[in-house]
Amino acid sequence: QVQLVESGGGLVQAGGSLRLSCAAPGGTFSSYAMGWFRQAPGKERELVAGISWSGDSTNYADSVKGRSTISKDNAKNTVYLQLNSLKPEDTAVYYCAAARSIATLFQRVIQYWGQGTQVTVSS
Repeated sequence: QVQLVESGGGLVQAGGSLRLSCAAPGGTFSSYAMGWFRQAPGKERELVAGISWSGDSTNYADSVKGRSTISKDNAKNTVYLQLNSLKPEDTAVYYCAAARSIATLFQRVIQYWGQGTQVTVSS
């Protein structure tokens, strides 16, 4: 069992930046592909960004491409999502997720979920 704990969410003005972190205290996700999903009120949960277990491969949703960077530090058991040029439509609860591979991440076959962190972007 791997527990995922997100942090770094908050209230930010449009155009600002946030860095979300997802840690696995007492565990490891070095062999997992990791992803960030988000869910806005009344909307389905969507995959925002994913990274392979090695960190060599990344993928982004069109909605955040060019404005975000996902990275993984296996030594620290932490994955990050840097969000820049934030827009009000980025407002959502952001969830960290672990999957067996980046393919299953995109198939939403998720092994572990975090509890989520709220990101609110004001206009």
